[in-house]
Formats: sequence, structure tokens, C-alpha cells
Amino acid sequence: MRIVAERMSENIGQGIVIENQPGAAGLIGTERVAKAAADGYTIGGFNDSIMTMLPNLYAKLPWNIVKDFEPVSLMATIEWGLVTTSDSPYRTAADLIAAAKANPGKINYGSGGNGSPQHVAMELFATTAGISLTHVPYKGATQAAVGVAAGEVSVAFQGLATVATLARSGKLRIIGVTTAQRLPQFAEVPTVAESGLPGFAFNSWATVVAPAGTSKEIIARLNAEVVKALAAPDVREKLIAQGLTPRGSNPEELRQATREQLARYATLMKQAGIKIE
Repeated sequence: MRIVAERMSENIGQGIVIENQPGAAGLIGTERVAKAAADGYTIGGFNDSIMTMLPNLYAKLPWNIVKDFEPVSLMATIEWGLVTTSDSPYRTAADLIAAAKANPGKINYGSGGNGSPQHVAMELFATTAGISLTHVPYKGATQAAVGVAAGEVSVAFQGLATVATLARSGKLRIIGVTTAQRLPQFAEVPTVAESGLPGFAFNSWATVVAPAGTSKEIIARLNAEVVKALAAPDVREKLIAQGLTPRGSNPEELRQATREQLARYATLMKQAGIKIE
């Protein structure tokens, strides 16, 4: 969440270095934060795929999301969309479902890797719709989005922040959003629920966490700075334009949200039969 980090840096008068750690659906970067010194100088900007999906996907992880991290704050809800190539015959979720039923397993989709939120979202979609699609994992969400734009894969679920620029430049098409209602910033795009799969919804959220053992005083200061940055009108405007809904919280609210989402995905993934050994 570069936008929030940059504003935090301005507010505290200290540089914040953002180090992207792609690979293994976020496992590598997450482990680095878990093993960092609990001094407030290394924190993690995680989405809930790391916090609540991976623990339900993998039998063994090198960290425990509850024991190895201290929650700081929610940052934003990440709204999602079903995307396809700009010249695709699919205009709605219903078009995709009909084509997949007529051609089982022949339509491929891209994701940011096994266990990524793009993977989970599409498997939940396919299970709910009763269709079979072929998974093509990429090394990250951005690469998967580019894969759709290039026609390497037919469709994908993506966070709107990842694909907004590609969609507005005409390089790919958003055919459905996964919210309950249409989004003002993408008002012309129907929801997946209204355009082919009633009741389907999917989103995720971005968070800030610190290594376990970080003092309450440091957590409180970090939380205050995140919430302050999110309250700035220009920061909120930039986030909303990218398909994000600013959402600050206190640490305990994030802790409770994590517990609830862990339980929710445990049920959903069991129903969908999604598991990675």
C-alpha cells in the first residue's frame, strides 16, 4: 500500500522503504516479517490471502498468523473483478459460465500462483457455478493480469487496484465486480451476482502487522500513523480510484476480523475442495 506508506513517511518525517517480496503466494515475504526484530522498524503490509487463506490451504507453514504477528490496523477493503481479454466474446459472468459448461476444462484462467487469492476466488466461482476451468499459475498477480491482457489466458479474478489501469487503457475488460452492489468508480460494470451467478461475492483486505513481541507502545504509534494517513482526503480519493475502500481499525478489530475470516475460509475451502500439501 504505497499510497499509505508515503503519507505516513511525510507525517513522521522519516523514510519508509517498501520492499516487495513476491513468490510462493506471499510465503517468503511473510516469513521475513515473522523473523524480523520486534522493534517497529520492520512491518508487513499483508492482504488477507496471507493472513486467512494460506493457513487454510497449506498443511504446514513456517509461521503462525496468530502467534507470530501483532495486528496493527486494517488499511482497506480490496474490491475484485472478473477480467478477460479486450476482444473476448465474454461480456458477462453468464457468458463465461455458458462457455465453460459447453467446453469443460478448455477455458484457462490465470492467477498469482497456487494458493493466491486469484486462485481461490476462481475456484470458488467455478465450484459455485458448477464448471471446470484450467488453472495457469503465474509468479504474481501483476504477471497474471498482464497474461490476460496479452491473451495468454482467457480470464482471471483480480483486485481492481491491480487491473484498473489496464482496463481503462482498453488492454483488458472487466466483466463483473464481486461486490454486492455496483461500484461508483466502475458504474458501467455489473456485479457477478447480477450478471450470472446470484449470491456470489468475494473481496479481501489490506492490513498492517508487526512481528510478535512488538511492544504495545510501538503498536499504538504505528496504528495512530496508519489511521491518520487513511483519514487524509487525498489519500482516500487515490485509494477509492484504484478500487479500494479505505478502512482503518484498531489492533483488536483486526485480530477479531482475522479470526472470523480464518473460520470463513476454512468452511469455504472445504466445500470447494481446495487444499495444497
